[in-house]
Amino acid sequence: MRIIYDSETDTVSIVFREAPVKESDELREGLIVDYGEDGGVVSIELLDAAESIAEPEGIHYEIRGKKAAVL
Repeated sequence: MRIIYDSETDTVSIVFREAPVKESDELREGLIVDYGEDGGVVSIELLDAAESIAEPEGIHYEIRGKKAAVL
């Protein structure tokens, strides 16, 4: 998984897996979900990220569950 903040376009992309995008849906204004050939989510993109995220250039990553200690 990769999280990318592009300050030039003010977008945040969360890429779950590397796969070709078959289709995209804009769930609401500025929130786009990309789907692969198998119908699974490939990535999510948030436009105008600075309006929705307090610190788009900072990331807090947290793992929960039994396997949380394994990275």
